[in-house]
Amino acid sequence: MSTRAYRECLDAMFGMRRFGIILGLETIGNILKGLGNPQDTFRAVHIAGTNGKGSIASALATILQQAGYRVGLYTSPHLIKFNERICINSLPIADDDVVASWEAVKAVHYGDREPTFFEFSTAMAFHEFGRHGVDYAVIETGMGGRMDATNVVSPAATVITNISLEHKTYLGDTIAAITGEKAGIIKPGIPVITGVTQKTAKKVVENIAAEKSAPVYLKGRDFRVRRNGQNRFSYWGFDHTWTGMQTGLIGSHQVENASLTLATCEALMRGGAEISMENIQAGLILNNWPGRLEVVSQKPFVILDGAHNLMAARSLSRFLQDNLAGRPITMVAGILDDKPYEAILKDLLAPCERLIITRPKIDRALPTAVLREVAASLIANIEVIEDVGDALRHALATVKPDDAVCVAGSLYVVGEAKAALEKAGDSLFQI
Repeated sequence: MSTRAYRECLDAMFGMRRFGIILGLETIGNILKGLGNPQDTFRAVHIAGTNGKGSIASALATILQQAGYRVGLYTSPHLIKFNERICINSLPIADDDVVASWEAVKAVHYGDREPTFFEFSTAMAFHEFGRHGVDYAVIETGMGGRMDATNVVSPAATVITNISLEHKTYLGDTIAAITGEKAGIIKPGIPVITGVTQKTAKKVVENIAAEKSAPVYLKGRDFRVRRNGQNRFSYWGFDHTWTGMQTGLIGSHQVENASLTLATCEALMRGGAEISMENIQAGLILNNWPGRLEVVSQKPFVILDGAHNLMAARSLSRFLQDNLAGRPITMVAGILDDKPYEAILKDLLAPCERLIITRPKIDRALPTAVLREVAASLIANIEVIEDVGDALRHALATVKPDDAVCVAGSLYVVGEAKAALEKAGDSLFQI
């Protein structure tokens, strides 16, 4: 197939953004029925929550692949190229596969309305997983859970990572309401692994699970970890004790994410999956999740982290303060308009001495003038460069070799920064 066909189908898909966010399962159900219900051809792990979904999903997919299974991975958003959303055995699907799955989905009957971008891409992912004969598919929800387009799978395990206030327009304005939406992925009799911490969130998860006779495995009660260094830890679970473990992803929160990953492995093993400790060790080390505390240069030290909500911004701020104390840090940041940008910016700037405000090419990006007004009371050294690539190039051209640059605030900002780095190669780092 031609490059032109690939571009045309993506242009059509991205044009679906005009339909906005519509939660519901009828349209996706109609599409999948027309495709022969590919979601029924593989075992799934379904993951919801506020933070850590992608890191846990990619770790599980890597572990299952190490165990000899053929594994699909569906996540969002992508950083540089749409194909990243749909991976099989760690590799994004080919351009030709994107076009073929687009044509397959477009050919079926949708029902009363056209699908949204996310519904269409979800159907494409399930179609590809079925066509390629995956054994397992690790699937991250897009928003919420109960009415999310991914909530048509019959999973072997469900994971609810953690809960904070987000997407209040769609999910509710309390922890209990949001938890209820995310816990909507719980299925009758299927184990639930969760890292929720708030009493109200725990109660909602346990009540919904009890109604569906689904066993619940709670972090801190049924499984736990103890760090033995930044990325090293020991794990005590409900069936196994594993010591000498290590995650390839940096940041103390990644050890917590790894605990949910290992508990999910235990649940899958109870269901018949053949996974060894060696598979788990290798999968954790090999796991790669771009754009999340991703170090792309040492001199200067350059790190990319989406930090796209308040919890993630606080984790990044702690990492910078713990690991780069005393080192001049330039923050390159842009934030979307549906985020608590004032609180996010306050956390992001706490360890920094300089800010370059930018704006990703998405209609939900916050105007730089709004961010500048907020930042003026938080930091003195502020510059505004609208284009993300230009902002990163300027940052690298104006720091010393021992300084640090952090790109954060949105996965869309990180994606454009990665694209600029990919295009320029090593030339950007010749200071």
